[in-house]
Amino acid sequence: MGTWAVDAFGNDYAQDWAQDLQEISNLDAVEDTLNTALDTSAGELEAPFAAEALVAVEVIARLQGKGGAASEDSAVVDQWVAARKPKARRRADLEDKALQAIARILSDQSELRELWAESEHYEAWRASVEELRARVQP
Repeated sequence: MGTWAVDAFGNDYAQDWAQDLQEISNLDAVEDTLNTALDTSAGELEAPFAAEALVAVEVIARLQGKGGAASEDSAVVDQWVAARKPKARRRADLEDKALQAIARILSDQSELRELWAESEHYEAWRASVEELRARVQP
């Protein structure tokens, strides 16, 4: 996985997902991505699905007005959210799924967590995910 930052946007999977989001006008992609991350039938949550789920959670946070720092890496999502935010309604069901997905991403059943745990940047990555969780909580 090409990774250059500990935030949700700093990897190839996240960037690809964000580009695909541009093709969608509603929250279906966000919900589908969270559902994939929450599907326990496959056993361990694979890193690509976890990375995509973190970006989906960022979409929810940004729609709530609780977005993280805007950057070049987040620009595509920020533009998508800006175009939809005025008419977006709060979706408690997606907020709940987002929090569940974060719990799964931080669990022992997460390949992404395992990969970060092997890195010297694990604590910074975990802090970034925990900060995201705090922004999504109602």
